[in-house]
Amino acid sequence: MAAAAFTSNARNPDLRRAQLSFLGAWTAEWAFTVGLGIVAYRDGGAAAVGLVGLLRMVPSALLAPLLSPLSDRGRRERVLILVSVLRGVATGAAALVVGMGGPTPIVYVLAVLSTIAATLYRPAHSALLPSLCNSGYELASANVVRGLLDSAATLVGPLLAAVLLELAGVTVVFAVAAGASLWAAALLLRLRYDAPPRPSAPTEVALVRSAVEGVRTVAHNRDLALIMGLAAAQSFTRGALTVLTVVVAIDLLGTGEPGVGVLSAAVGAGAVVGSLGASLLVDTRSLGACFAMGVALWGLPVTLIGVFPNEVAAWALLAIVGVGNALVDLGAFTLLARLVSDEVLARVFGVLESVVALSIGVGALVASLLVEQSGVRPTLVMVGLLCPVLAAASWRRLRGMDQTVNVRDRDIALLQAVAMLKVLPLPAIERLARGVEAVTVPAGHFVFEQGDVGDRYFVVESGEAVVVGDGRDIATLGPGEGFGEIALLRRSRRTAGVRAGAELRLLSLRSDHFLPVVLGFTPSALEAGAVVESALGRFSPRDDVDRDPS
Repeated sequence: MAAAAFTSNARNPDLRRAQLSFLGAWTAEWAFTVGLGIVAYRDGGAAAVGLVGLLRMVPSALLAPLLSPLSDRGRRERVLILVSVLRGVATGAAALVVGMGGPTPIVYVLAVLSTIAATLYRPAHSALLPSLCNSGYELASANVVRGLLDSAATLVGPLLAAVLLELAGVTVVFAVAAGASLWAAALLLRLRYDAPPRPSAPTEVALVRSAVEGVRTVAHNRDLALIMGLAAAQSFTRGALTVLTVVVAIDLLGTGEPGVGVLSAAVGAGAVVGSLGASLLVDTRSLGACFAMGVALWGLPVTLIGVFPNEVAAWALLAIVGVGNALVDLGAFTLLARLVSDEVLARVFGVLESVVALSIGVGALVASLLVEQSGVRPTLVMVGLLCPVLAAASWRRLRGMDQTVNVRDRDIALLQAVAMLKVLPLPAIERLARGVEAVTVPAGHFVFEQGDVGDRYFVVESGEAVVVGDGRDIATLGPGEGFGEIALLRRSRRTAGVRAGAELRLLSLRSDHFLPVVLGFTPSALEAGAVVESALGRFSPRDDVDRDPS
């Protein structure tokens, strides 16, 4: 199972480039975060680390939903290239300022700009992945692989920063982070895939309206709101850890500045192990359960560090946090991609990124205040209890989401058995599956008759469908076969009728749902045309030949 997950990504060149770009982008982010934490701690201690964390995240939280509609207009990889270049330039400028001994506030401003760009990266990347996949399994595999790369970045970025801090200093850390961001942009220049037609970039007024639509989508869906709430709790803890890893390493454990990078790398090491374990769960049947367990593991080990303030214990416990991070990546991102339509997917991920950014900033500030007021160990205990409590309270609802996805996967598998539909990318086939209606037709009854107005397409789930033309039985269709496309594609009346030879269970799609998807992608449009021509060419009322119905 694990080998299949990674092989499916390696065989897809576009998916492979997109994943390596993510690795470069997030290695840059983690290395930069460690370097910035050192700059802030030197400038003003734990309080400065928390304040800088908040200042980085608030603008990102405000702008992520506003700018994420750009990723729902046009090709999403172009957004990724742009933000990666901006991050590289901002991080490189920060390296110059530190290297020349410039004012620290300028470094903070550049960090804010880099973080705004970083906040836009993940929504666009998350919305791009489904378009590069052909099935729910491949998408889950892609999120597992991305989770592994995220984990590797969480390990490599801080370790790299720790080594560079020991050998060279913050300037080189920032310079290497800039180079990684630019590499992430270069990888996406050769991306080639069949994107659905999308509107051009919106005007300023339309941009705001589009952003509001993303927020409204989340607000009106209880499942999405729950995922966002748990993500906020997990991100609050993550923000607190940006402060706590610094004060734990320097003040509690006495391991010095390089120890900050080592503690952060422990999270990455655990995340790598967790991602490999998560690859065994790529069956899409327990995404909600994985998410709940991941959220719980983000908090419980933090509490235990406060109870057992030992260097080795801290490494082991933070590694468990990394395992939780891998499970969150698999569960949350795959669930959102499966529950949200492609038209607003980047905007919903933009809302998520806004929630994450704001929660990280608040978590960093609250942790710094708690450390000042209560001390390091009580703060670890209090912060760590939040996630496990909320995960336990959300368990039943998340398992309900798993059932919803499992039912949809069965519908998708049936739709993909049809020749003209199996060429559709996952977002398109998922869109069809959201619109299916179950129809049962008793034996001997007609689904429709010859000459009827055509307004639906049908796929046989079980039973036997008999095609009737000019009063004669001319074809028999079984499970996994579709009918009704000719009247829809030619905008004509039914050229034949269909009767239930045995009780029929059908999936039905309205024409206004079926046509935009099938005709919106070149491969499916060509296949549909070929199917219609073949069916019309084979059918003659005078001949006893089998044909596909319309």
